[in-house]
Amino acid sequence: MADTNKSDSPHIDDIQKTLEKQIAELRKEIAKINKSISARGAEMLDDASEQASDFYETAAAGASRTTQQLRSQAQAVSEVARDNPGTTTAVVGVIGLLGFLAGLAIGQSMNDTQRRWY
Repeated sequence: MADTNKSDSPHIDDIQKTLEKQIAELRKEIAKINKSISARGAEMLDDASEQASDFYETAAAGASRTTQQLRSQAQAVSEVARDNPGTTTAVVGVIGLLGFLAGLAIGQSMNDTQRRWY
């Protein structure tokens, strides 16, 4: 019986060594995969950052052009209003009257027709 245990022991040691070798290889593979994932994540982050930067630059340029156009149009309207104060007052008055009438019309259309005065 003692001989049987001794003969099994080298076989178990071989299995253990083989398993330990496989575990070490798996650990190396996992380390490689982690490095690959990390590198890919960094690439994706760089790409996203570059795209966001491009979008920001495009939006900033468009906003700058729009602001410049609005500024020049506001100056033109301001000059016309200064040159023609009577016309400006009449236009603002008509716009106010139209707004008031539109408000009355909307209020009447939204009014409950089943409502009674009593």
